[in-house]
Order: sequence, then structure tokens, then C-alpha cells
Amino acid sequence: MFRVGNGIDFHKLIHEPFRPLVLAGVEIKSEFAFLGHSDADVILHAVADAILGALSLGDIGVHFPDTDPQYKNMKSTRIIEKCLELVAEKKFKLINVDCTYVGDHPKISPIRAELNASLANITKLPLDCVSIKATTSEGMGALGRSEGVMVMATVLIESLKK
Repeated sequence: MFRVGNGIDFHKLIHEPFRPLVLAGVEIKSEFAFLGHSDADVILHAVADAILGALSLGDIGVHFPDTDPQYKNMKSTRIIEKCLELVAEKKFKLINVDCTYVGDHPKISPIRAELNASLANITKLPLDCVSIKATTSEGMGALGRSEGVMVMATVLIESLKK
């Protein structure tokens, strides 16, 4: 049996030269950062929601509420680790991850290979089973004004039960 999960996440982009801008576990050199309770890794948050959705276990806010101080500045790689533990506990395995990044800053094209490699490493998947694509909103709305970014993620999981 296969299951598909979808996740979506938004984060506001702020001028904060002392806070790292993190995407797919990679710290990007920038004078900007994403606003969030954890490290605000918008890619990993969308992937976490997709995994949790595929497992029918709610969303990232259920498991890592932003009202809980223990998650303040938490690395999102830990969120994915916990999600992968849940995948194993429920007797599934992650098959692939596909992400679409919507935003103007930072540009994904120059760092796409590094982001894909990091996502593959974090999810313990082969490189050819992860994908991070990017687009802009063509200047429309808050994303078009570079006020933030959005990531949509889709995952496929397979049951290990006979």
C-alpha cells in the first residue's frame, strides 16, 4: 500500500543579519532570515507536514507547537528525524520527496544541487528520489514583494506490512 502526503509552509522574510537563513538544512549566507519559532526552515517544515499527512498524524503544529519553549530555535533537521521515526514506527518507508519553492529571495537555482544533496541526506533517500524546484509569483502579492516564501511538498510512503 502506498500513501501520498502534501505539505505547505510559509515564512516571512526579515532583515536579520545575525539569524541564519536555513533551507533544506543548509545555512545560506544572507542578510535576511525567515521568521519562525524554530530555525524556520520552510522546506523541511513543508516536508514534515507532508510526511505527517501521509501517516494521518496531523501536522507540524500538533507535534512541535510554536507555543512550546522547548522548540524555540530548534533545528528543523530534528523535526524530520522525528517524522522519520514515526514513519518507521508505523511500518512505512519514505520513497520520495518533491518540493516546490515559491519566492524571489533567496534564488534557488545557484544552490539547488546543494539543497537537493542536503535533503537527500536528511531524509536518508537517494539523490534521485528528492527534488526541489523553484518558481516565483511573478511579482504578485506578498511573495512577489519578497515579504516571504512558500514551499509545497509531496511525499510518497510505502507500507512495509504484508
